[in-house]
Amino acid sequence: MPRKKQMIKSLLPVLVLICFSFSATSMAKGLGVFGAVYDVAEKDALKEIEEKAKEVDVNRIINRGELARKVKNYTPGDLKDVNLPPARKDRTFLVDMTYTLDRDIADEKGKVIYPKGYTFNPLDYVTYPGVIVILDGKSPEQVAWFKESAYSKDLKTKLLVTGGSYTELSKTLRRPVFYASRAIVGVFQIQAVPSVVRQRGVVVEVKEIPLKGNDL
Repeated sequence: MPRKKQMIKSLLPVLVLICFSFSATSMAKGLGVFGAVYDVAEKDALKEIEEKAKEVDVNRIINRGELARKVKNYTPGDLKDVNLPPARKDRTFLVDMTYTLDRDIADEKGKVIYPKGYTFNPLDYVTYPGVIVILDGKSPEQVAWFKESAYSKDLKTKLLVTGGSYTELSKTLRRPVFYASRAIVGVFQIQAVPSVVRQRGVVVEVKEIPLKGNDL
């Protein structure tokens, strides 16, 4: 079996797990009711439960305001390690995505099909048609630039920010906003923002966009 097919086969259980996790909710909603249904308590008991439920202060158990605040102000733990300067000049460079395995990859029988140290380029097997824009969400200039750019209107563009509130930015830009983790910044070798990332064949192109006042 060719190596490419072996890799796909070895990843099949993971793909099945992902598909199952996304479909589990919809499956649960559509199963319906099977068999006879019986009352689980006498009416007096149900009435007593209802009266007790009225006495429970839900707000004391779940502080909805506090929960909403935490969600709104959520930031990944490693975001504090991502501190990128504004782009100073128009610069484009290529990133080789070749990866070296740090452990053995075995098939379902335990036979090693890819040994530790094996190198491969994932872009030999996949194509990403979209564009990734990485910027500082705390910078009004960078946010304004993105809002006025063609990227803002392109549904294939994914916006990642190194700071700021993703909820507020989502409202302002009327589109999903995600955080750029340290791992993402490292993989794409991002050194300044805004940066535009796109696939160019078997490599990744990173283009730094200097804004007015930053090209010192």
